Amino acid sequence: MKKIKNDGTYYLNPYLGGVILGTFLFLAFYISGRGLGASGAVKNSVAAGVNVIAPEHVAKSAYYSQFAGGDKQPMSNWLVFEVLGVLAGAFLSGIIFNRLKMKVEHSPKITSRRRLIFALAGGLIFGFGSQLGRGCTSGAALSGMAVLSFGGYITMIAIFGTAFLAAWIFRKNWI
Repeated sequence: MKKIKNDGTYYLNPYLGGVILGTFLFLAFYISGRGLGASGAVKNSVAAGVNVIAPEHVAKSAYYSQFAGGDKQPMSNWLVFEVLGVLAGAFLSGIIFNRLKMKVEHSPKITSRRRLIFALAGGLIFGFGSQLGRGCTSGAALSGMAVLSFGGYITMIAIFGTAFLAAWIFRKNWI
């Protein structure tokens, strides 16, 4: 592990992290026949919620009926457990390495409220985009590149290019 800032905070070496991520991606392909991704877990969770509130709507909807209704159990999909594992691992890492704090980090130029509004808006835009693109960045870019898909490489370039432009535009909210 690499020590940063000499304040006792430790972070995993990024090259080791890449090897670990690549190993998990390989195992996901080998065991399940598909790559990693988070949008499928959100999709299944939403379908399960709609099925609880309005099961008749799920039965009539061509979209929701793919995931829920009848004998389908959307919350038993392995992607749901993947995302829960990622969240649990993040909290566990934060606790072990003393980085878990209940605060909102932001620039002195903006308020905590504005930071949270921008984070929520960014998450909603990302979620909408992942549905338009038929998957999140993990599924489209990372898993696509792992199988040497030309589309995966184009997606990764588009993701980082857009992020670079968005960071330049919104930098005043942080710097």
